Amino acid sequence: PSDALVGPVAVAAVRGLHVDTLFLGVHGMSVRAGFTTPNLLEAETDRALVASAHRLVVPADHTKWGTVGISTIAELSEAHVLITDAGLGRQAREELAARVGELVVAGDGTPDR
Repeated sequence: PSDALVGPVAVAAVRGLHVDTLFLGVHGMSVRAGFTTPNLLEAETDRALVASAHRLVVPADHTKWGTVGISTIAELSEAHVLITDAGLGRQAREELAARVGELVVAGDGTPDR
């Protein structure tokens, strides 16, 4: 449904890669579930991508907060950088800043570390 190349062939190909920085879009994020997707095959492929990368950057706007897909891609603590927007509330910012490597909030000019 996402038009993503996923499944065993994609996972096998990705496992042979060594990526410096991975920018990974996600369906949702929460403290309990981490970064998630509603597609099991996509989750498997995304986990292989995360494993192949030296650095994980997750761009996810405020609407992703509190949304939980059926499968976890990565824990919040696995993200070196999370880029979000100023629509993310203060409580969510605090939760995320305590768990990700660096929280960047676009639009307010203040990185939370």
